[in-house]
Amino acid sequence: MADFFKKLFGSKETPTKPKVIDNATTAPLSDQQISSIIASQLPKYEIKQLVAGVGQSVGKQRDHNEDSVMALTTTISGTPESVPFGLYIVADGMGGHQFGEVASNAAIRLVGGSITKKFHSFLYNMPSQQLQDSLQEVMEASIMEAHQYIQREAPGSGTTITAALVLGQQITIGHVGDSRAYAVYPDARIEPLTRDHSLVKRLEELGHLNSDEVDNFPHRNVLIKALGQGETLEADIFTIPFPQQGGTLMICSDGLWGVVNEKDIFRTISEAPNLHRACQQLVEAANAAGGPDNITVILAQLIG
Repeated sequence: MADFFKKLFGSKETPTKPKVIDNATTAPLSDQQISSIIASQLPKYEIKQLVAGVGQSVGKQRDHNEDSVMALTTTISGTPESVPFGLYIVADGMGGHQFGEVASNAAIRLVGGSITKKFHSFLYNMPSQQLQDSLQEVMEASIMEAHQYIQREAPGSGTTITAALVLGQQITIGHVGDSRAYAVYPDARIEPLTRDHSLVKRLEELGHLNSDEVDNFPHRNVLIKALGQGETLEADIFTIPFPQQGGTLMICSDGLWGVVNEKDIFRTISEAPNLHRACQQLVEAANAAGGPDNITVILAQLIG
């Protein structure tokens, strides 16, 4: 089992602060790190289970939903191993009525299906052989499969995708577009884990727009990278620790992050009795702010 996890967690050295690592090379974890993951005997955080909630709405100004969402959660527990496993995906389609729906739905099903097929025998049977690919390689191949399918079956459409594969206390993220993943902490810190592939973000990075101009930029929804768009695609693929110290992983479409500020996001998550209710309240907040777009949110925590 240890060899299995060593192969899975091929990635660059884990950063002390979550950040996007483009085109990361892969390398195995140390034996000590592997033992901590599979035995859940971390000095600072003991993993017992992974819990998640999901919320979604068409919004107030759209007549159909182009967002798609997938949330799978399980825990394999035994002596001495405890392995939380979660797969969380948000996709926001584009390309007009039906085409956006087709693209986003294909993205979550193909990426989710490809990843779960890879892990099914290892999660639910005694592994007879090692997985040949690292988590990052599995994520990248799954996203490329979805990209090529959308180009063939729904030409002219496209979709964002933000996918998080949680295994033990590690998250492997695959990201294209402007849906987002965040780490939300009990001390009110909210750290973005992904970088938007949008025109406005690129202009900001180049110094052509200041913060006020970013907020009022008329083409905020224009993407420079999306599944199904362009002959080649380079997704952001990286592995980071799951948010520690009671932190929450949040994945959402721009229908949420574009209208609900970070202060209200933190307050909602911290005051809600559970993640399901927190997701409902975040969706309600986005609709109360006008609901200009489809709204999707996933919240996940490691508890115990």
